[in-house]
Amino acid sequence: MNLTAESHRIPLSNGNSIPLLGLVLCLIPLSLRSTHCGCNVGYRHFDGALVYFNEHEVGQAIREKIADGTVRREDIFYCGKLWNTFHPPELVRPALEKTLKALKLDYVDLYIIELPMAFKPGKAFYPKDQDGNYIYHHTDLCATWEALEACKDAGLVKSLGVSNFNRRQLELLLNKPGLKHKPVSNQVECHPYFTQPKLLEYCRHNDIVIVGYCPIGSSRDASWVNLKCPPLLDDEVLVSIGKKYNKSSAQVALRFNIQRGVVVIPKSFNPERIKHNFQIFDFSLTEEEMKAIEALNKNIRFVELLMWSDHPEYPFHDEY
Repeated sequence: MNLTAESHRIPLSNGNSIPLLGLVLCLIPLSLRSTHCGCNVGYRHFDGALVYFNEHEVGQAIREKIADGTVRREDIFYCGKLWNTFHPPELVRPALEKTLKALKLDYVDLYIIELPMAFKPGKAFYPKDQDGNYIYHHTDLCATWEALEACKDAGLVKSLGVSNFNRRQLELLLNKPGLKHKPVSNQVECHPYFTQPKLLEYCRHNDIVIVGYCPIGSSRDASWVNLKCPPLLDDEVLVSIGKKYNKSSAQVALRFNIQRGVVVIPKSFNPERIKHNFQIFDFSLTEEEMKAIEALNKNIRFVELLMWSDHPEYPFHDEY
């Protein structure tokens, strides 16, 4: 696979394509600056969500970079997400239209179900009862998917996908009677300590691209991160391989995934780090190095979402 900073798109099953390297935009105060910086560095894939509460700023930055000639709209790949409180079919299109209105764009390139777990619809994005327990809602993933298909048919989105779906949940959609548009992608945690070999193989077999979040690990915030997973970027194998190429362990981890066809979406708001993470197209890992990194797999997640582990559609109880 000949990957360059200017050309690193891979095909999706519906004839569209997705850049292998993207930028997660989930930091509200810095999203305008981060999007500007990303466009200037060379990023064309931006991963956003309604629940990040910053789509207005992201859309403004994209439109400004289009206006100054840095990019064209067709160069940009924007991924939006359907949040848990919008799973009922009648709420799907209004949620997408809310995203499009904030972005001031006519369409998004990819729209995904952020989690297979539905929450009670309403104004609260994280609804809780008087005892502080999350209020769940019945999930009919096939009905939600049919509403998404209608959005694609209406031209509001180019491609449809999912996030944090396990094999059983993917099969629900793939085996749905009358399926019009199959999911082209599944966004899941994926990095050298959690390589997702079985899910990756299953998705490859079904022409579903894996988009890997936390590709260089995660913060050490104990409020939501599994601290039993050791810091990825301190790994001796990654550091050693990086020294050979004059690269950081983060760059090696990103290169590992894109060489196996996994899209990576690192998160950063630091301009130097955003630029640093993009510099992964001027070296290539050998087959032996790829195998050495694959052997680092600990099958352990940074992001477990244990606060929702009692949800009937919690995806991580299954092996994959």
